[in-house]
Amino acid sequence: MSTTTAPALQIGHIDLDVPVVLAPMAGVTNAPFRTLCRRFGAGLYVSEMITARAVVERNDRTWKLAAFAPEETPRSLQLYSTNPSTTAEAVRILIGELGIDHLDLNFGCPAAKVTRKGGGAALPWRHRLLRRIVAAAVAVAEPHGVPVTVKFRKGIDDHHLTHVATGQIAEEEGAAAVALHARTAEQHYAGAADWDAIGELKAAIASIPVLGNGDIWEAADAQAMMTATGCDGVVVGRGCLGRPWLFGQLAAVLAGRPEPAPPALGGVADLMVEHAQLLAAWKDDLWGVGRDIREFRKHAHWYVKGWPVGNDVRRAVMQVSTLDDLVEIVSRLDRSMQFPDSARRVARGHTSGPRPVALPEGWLDDPDDPAAPLGAEEMVSGG
Repeated sequence: MSTTTAPALQIGHIDLDVPVVLAPMAGVTNAPFRTLCRRFGAGLYVSEMITARAVVERNDRTWKLAAFAPEETPRSLQLYSTNPSTTAEAVRILIGELGIDHLDLNFGCPAAKVTRKGGGAALPWRHRLLRRIVAAAVAVAEPHGVPVTVKFRKGIDDHHLTHVATGQIAEEEGAAAVALHARTAEQHYAGAADWDAIGELKAAIASIPVLGNGDIWEAADAQAMMTATGCDGVVVGRGCLGRPWLFGQLAAVLAGRPEPAPPALGGVADLMVEHAQLLAAWKDDLWGVGRDIREFRKHAHWYVKGWPVGNDVRRAVMQVSTLDDLVEIVSRLDRSMQFPDSARRVARGHTSGPRPVALPEGWLDDPDDPAAPLGAEEMVSGG
């Protein structure tokens, strides 16, 4: 007699063995990084944010950013939109031509260039517009069996909180799951994430999974968040920067197994070289500029951050331009050095905030206004 084990997390038809999702990050969660992270543990690995208008207009850069590696499955893509009709057309294209398996709608980006036009973390304040966008995406995706999820923040600031209402609207309009980054747009990435808000959202949502995001730096953090809030899974953002092995640790801890030790510095050096090689091949395939790996500099900085490798190495990785340069730099490292405790929670990625939220003129005046904001449909993907 055979037995089956229930998935740790189910999002629509997608069964995940581990309740972990990679958060989209501009210029980071491209196919090379997703490939590397996926090796360490199961989960859902979401692409960096793609703009709906740019998909509809078939912007070349956007089309390339939306590309998936041949072996990637499920194909998970995050979409930014401020217009219901544009959303619907973009979803048709993404499903019909790119074969995506999962769509995540972004209502959490706090960048001024996004909120200034009423998008990202600003949009949920206009709850009727939010409802129409989610409904438009679900209407197109549902017949194809493609689940739509919705990611958002607590609100614009502490005086304009929207997380509970946003989650309920998403649930009512057919979203398969919701994810809350437990900070406001005003906070950006400063201060501690408010895990109580995740628990509040979980208590308000009856029929779909609720995922929590914010301050998952170690595997123990994910376990603590799920215990404290009752959420169904976690979304990992900055915690995996320079630490792709975090997904293996999460998989073990959330399954009740001992946490694997992080690699020694030699293992990290090997990962750096492999990551740069994957990035170079990807860039060469898309843009014909594979030998130039300056885009890897930020990753190299994250990999060595917290390690006592010396200022000369730090300066060198921030100036690396070619694979040969990188190989020479990492050859100087002490391969036997063990991962230091001081590196476990060192901040990586965005640290900005708090700062005032840029909004369209009069944006807060009428939350019932369902009109798409004027000039909001930027043809820029990522960010």
